[in-house]
Amino acid sequence: MISVSIYNRQRKYSVTEPLKKLIRDCCEAALECESFSDDASVDVSLVGKAKIREYNRDFRGVDRVTDVLSFPLGQNGVYETDYDSGCRLLGDIVICLERAEEQSKEYGHSFEREVGFLTVHSMLHLLGYDHIDESEGDVMRAHEKIILQKIGLTRE
Repeated sequence: MISVSIYNRQRKYSVTEPLKKLIRDCCEAALECESFSDDASVDVSLVGKAKIREYNRDFRGVDRVTDVLSFPLGQNGVYETDYDSGCRLLGDIVICLERAEEQSKEYGHSFEREVGFLTVHSMLHLLGYDHIDESEGDVMRAHEKIILQKIGLTRE
């Protein structure tokens, strides 16, 4: 079981039930494909450009807008447990819906596919993946592709 709490912290886009379901499905598919068998908890915040720029500046020292930020709570596969729910606390995902829309147009696919990609990408960061060097990036991209295919979010 995965508990995905979604917080709408922006006003430009309507956060519909299908969009929330998509985000939850992406989180679930990432855990399933990565054979993460423990119950887990993830918080997802949907924000605008100003807020993600603020977070990027404050937490990463990079003063610019980005599409997604990941804040893992675990390290080396070890996660704290919420003792009320028994869930492993994986961390937080922050998605900029404005950038998701812009990038969907740039890449020629749907807004939903872009939000799904950003969710999966961030989930992999919460599970310990990174793309600091090229070989790590190749591994991460391969896992993203598998997960996105599993839920039918291939590039259109």
